Amino acid sequence: MDVAFDHGGLFLSLATLLFFASLFGLIANWLKQPLIIAFIAVGILAGPGALNLFPDATSLSLLSEVGISILLFAVGLKLDLSVIRTMGPVALATGLGQVAFTSIFGFFICLGLGFEVQTSIYVAVALTFSSTIIIVKLLSDKKEIDALHGRIAVGFLIVQDILVVLAMIALSAMGAEGRVESSLELQAVFVIVKGVVFTAGVLAIGRWVLPWALQIIAQKPELLTLFAVCWAVIAAAVSDFLGLSQEVGAFIAGISMASSYFRESVASRLVSLRDFLLLFFFVHLGSGLDLSYLTSQIIPATILSFFVLVGNPLIVMVIMGFMGYRKRTGFLAGLTVAQISEFSFILAALGARIGHVSDETVGLITVVGLITIGLSTYLIIYSQPIYERLAPFLSIFERSQCDAEDKLANGGHSIQYSYLVLGTGRMGQQVIRCLEKNNETYLGVDFDPYVVGLLKKQSKPVIYGDLSDSELLSHLAHEDVKAVISTVPDAQHNMGLVKALKEAGFRGKIAITVAYPHQIEEFKKQGADEVFCPPIDMGIYAAERVLSQ
Repeated sequence: MDVAFDHGGLFLSLATLLFFASLFGLIANWLKQPLIIAFIAVGILAGPGALNLFPDATSLSLLSEVGISILLFAVGLKLDLSVIRTMGPVALATGLGQVAFTSIFGFFICLGLGFEVQTSIYVAVALTFSSTIIIVKLLSDKKEIDALHGRIAVGFLIVQDILVVLAMIALSAMGAEGRVESSLELQAVFVIVKGVVFTAGVLAIGRWVLPWALQIIAQKPELLTLFAVCWAVIAAAVSDFLGLSQEVGAFIAGISMASSYFRESVASRLVSLRDFLLLFFFVHLGSGLDLSYLTSQIIPATILSFFVLVGNPLIVMVIMGFMGYRKRTGFLAGLTVAQISEFSFILAALGARIGHVSDETVGLITVVGLITIGLSTYLIIYSQPIYERLAPFLSIFERSQCDAEDKLANGGHSIQYSYLVLGTGRMGQQVIRCLEKNNETYLGVDFDPYVVGLLKKQSKPVIYGDLSDSELLSHLAHEDVKAVISTVPDAQHNMGLVKALKEAGFRGKIAITVAYPHQIEEFKKQGADEVFCPPIDMGIYAAERVLSQ
């Protein structure tokens, strides 16, 4: 069944696509599955083998490419190398060790299944990477993102993110060989030179131009989001023009903005846009799959999926056990690599685009992704009862003395603030002075880039953020925060803040500032522990001082 491909038909196709994406998304949510699986299924339904909603896939392809650029930009933006340093050698050891193990053994498994060498390389590399988006989401939902195994998992996921970008650069160089008639060595040198010049140029802009531009643009939050998307897409386009691939350019653009104190705000605002645009990537991926390939790849996909589901966690447990971590920490961290990543699909698509692998190989990697993502989600959700059943058999992965875990668990926490101060104006700065006087650690968040800049020059721990961005504030209010203090008397935003913190399970105190006395009881009913009303509080304070004399 084909939908007429004119302007009205295209709009109807898009509406139909979004309807099925929403429907399949609800089903996936009910089954406790990531939306990636639902979107790929929608792509198969929308593809030429079923509804054929987009006979000309140009528009779908463009949206998918923008989605990938935003994803890589967000990864670069959130690239926090301090997490790796905080975790010590365990992040590098587990990250590099798991990648090496999976790629080497995966390569030989693929050869044993009868694949060609180049195809085996692609499939093996695709099996090595785990989904940062899925893992962080699942760990956050379980309140385990700040647990020891959660922090270790985030550390080696960052290592994987760096490696996947390096793999994309290498594949781009290999793909460039067919575009320019020269030796592979000369072509590789040419690509490396272009990459170095491009990276240096982007980072130079990030160092000397972006801070000045962001200071002006951030006065209008909508422009901040637009500028971030613009910067990501421009860098991706220039990188693609130079033969380095769009993904690499977007990633480097994200790194160029990662040192800015606007990065948390930009990253949180891009989440919804990223997820929406990635819908089109996975739909486009699913629509390009030949169902006959899927059925013919069931046996090799099952073997490779078993290897990922069992082999990846085992190597992580072996490495962590050798380094002095307990079997529970190794097991829970190991489960996070029991699936392949959205980057595996991107690598497969890149390989098909430059002619290295066939559509059949893309289909194989997609089937492995569907199987491993689907099953590993349940493994992570029910990790604790699974561990309790397997614990007696896991002692072989534990040394007699777990000194590394004890040291890291006690002193290596990467988040170093106990109070979150929202609004660093006159009242907020008084709160900060009081916290400093009492030797308390804090993080300030303010909407005014000028104020943030001034406090940054004073070496104050302050970042740019919007009180209306409840997702950002819920993320910042981690389990070690004793209290969230809002000094901004905005009733609507403060109400959203209290609601978001309660829904996120925040256990610390919530202190809110209001402008009018009648709002005090209203906020206390909603769950605020302390409610300040400056006119009343100042009046009481003035009267007490006068009466005490």
